[in-house]
Amino acid sequence: MTQSNTRPGPLRQLMAMLYDFMLLLSVLLLATVIPVVLNGGEAIHSGNPLFFFYLLLVSLFFYGWFWTHGGQTLGMRAWKIYLVGQSQVSISWKQAGTRFTVAIFSWLFLGLGFWWQWIGKEKQSWHDVMSGTQLILNKPEKR
Repeated sequence: MTQSNTRPGPLRQLMAMLYDFMLLLSVLLLATVIPVVLNGGEAIHSGNPLFFFYLLLVSLFFYGWFWTHGGQTLGMRAWKIYLVGQSQVSISWKQAGTRFTVAIFSWLFLGLGFWWQWIGKEKQSWHDVMSGTQLILNKPEKR
């Protein structure tokens, strides 16, 4: 069987993001234990910028690890989505960090950076353009 590399549709991408969000939420809850223990068991104040950046760093490590080691998060694996560089190779930590950072801004503007892949001329999201990556859907072609 040959493989076809096409871009996954919006519903498939959103479902993979939902899977990954649930997994990331559990990782962030577990990661919160460390600062709470270091704070003597007291809750961390919600306005603490160091705690916010700590959670962002944990999130970056979560996505970066999966993206640089196989090109798939668990949600992407369930929906058969792969993240590759523009030349169909695995991505670097620099690309993963850029993609993660720009993706935050993509969603801050009501998701415009995400939806841009279906309304823009390049047919890529903002975070794909800035990081030199692309999402592909590998599915077997029927004979």
